[in-house]
Amino acid sequence: MTASPMVASAETSGAAPHWPAPFAEQPVDATVRVPGSKSLTNRYLVLAALADGPSRLRAPLHSRDSALMIEALRQLGADIREVPGDGAFGPDLEVTPIPANSGGADVAIDCGLAGTVMRFVPPLAALRRGSTVFDGDPHARARPMGTIIEALAGLGVAVSGDDGGMPASLPFRVEGTGEVRGGHLVIDASASSQFVSALLLVGARFADGLHLQHAGSTVPSLDHINMTIAVLRGAGVVVDDSTPNHWIVSPGPVRAFDQRIEQDLSNAGPFLAAALATGGTVRIPDWPEHTTQVGDMWRSILTDMGATVTLQAGTLTVTGGSEIKGADFAETSELAPTVAALCALASGPSRLSGIAHLRGHETDRLAALVTEINRLGGDAEETEDGLIIRPAELRAGVVHSYADHRMATAGAILGLAVRGVEVQDIATTSKTMPDFPKLWAEMLGQRGGAGGNSAGADTAGAATAGANTAGTPGGTQH
Repeated sequence: MTASPMVASAETSGAAPHWPAPFAEQPVDATVRVPGSKSLTNRYLVLAALADGPSRLRAPLHSRDSALMIEALRQLGADIREVPGDGAFGPDLEVTPIPANSGGADVAIDCGLAGTVMRFVPPLAALRRGSTVFDGDPHARARPMGTIIEALAGLGVAVSGDDGGMPASLPFRVEGTGEVRGGHLVIDASASSQFVSALLLVGARFADGLHLQHAGSTVPSLDHINMTIAVLRGAGVVVDDSTPNHWIVSPGPVRAFDQRIEQDLSNAGPFLAAALATGGTVRIPDWPEHTTQVGDMWRSILTDMGATVTLQAGTLTVTGGSEIKGADFAETSELAPTVAALCALASGPSRLSGIAHLRGHETDRLAALVTEINRLGGDAEETEDGLIIRPAELRAGVVHSYADHRMATAGAILGLAVRGVEVQDIATTSKTMPDFPKLWAEMLGQRGGAGGNSAGADTAGAATAGANTAGTPGGTQH
């Protein structure tokens, strides 16, 4: 399938130098910690801005996406300050909520390429008095936004585009009156679960609460909606999700909180994948026993691909097998780029299904993955709702990132097993994982797993994979 216009244009955009992806000369053996969850950090930030008192986020993510959310909430009137904490990746955050009856002055919000900002913040802006303009990166204007705009209009909120008409994407303007009545609202959230989460997060502050009903095909990434519901309940919000495709949020206060943010289990994926790509072992401490993060699926996904996976005393340990096995994977959501990279190195064919919505992520991820895997000599094709990836000899080449952090990390995984892979614009990983190249180098520089992100970044060229060579079927030879 030909790459979409979004993908094709992204290939040649920007002039950032290519990053030589470290090739692995031996199996990795490392202990790794990753920054806080983006999904949890930005949900808690929104709730803190709505709460009935000051809140604290401990060990939150500090990245471009979280910085965009912080600045957006500041524009709406929240006071967010960095305070010392014990997190390994930056300070804690103290949030004083948006004052009641705030607003008046017009404000402009930069959404960057953050789906959580462009979808979560407009309903919040509807609760203030005044005009709020939303815009973002060029690629952001291609991301699906019609559902949230139509939802706001259905709630009686005035939304307009640059031409004064009803927009379908960024940029747009929200005219808030200081109150949203709420009530029963029917939407089609089949393009993104974030449309549901966006409305649930603010529903308790609507005068009549919110009865949200989804009408359409299956909502993708239900795990993220469950995460939103758990976060809301933790802040004292009453949510009834007992009827499928119906969510009822009772009106009432959002309780202030003091919350430690789990590490990002999705972003742990590339590091865990290194164990399979190199026939080595990666350990991640502080893996939650119970979590709403979709990244917990790594335990089953990597087992299906031939790895040995154990969770003992809070540490997840993944050891690669003699080969990477192909398999069928359903609804891998944001994990799909990492899964696809491993499938390109597998000894058998794989099918990824239930991920059609990835065409509306930071880039058209399905078209991008096919383009980049095949660019290296792989054999990948799109299906209606996913990908088919077959074994093939991979070769050196440039993996384009399309300003998509997960495409960049997929390229890093392939580079472990294929000598001479370069990644265009590795800096795009700062969207959710600042200093990814340094963390990758520290992992590769460890011996025996001691140190947990303490190795020096100057070890980047001495990667760690099981004597893999370009031209080997599947790119791997353990």
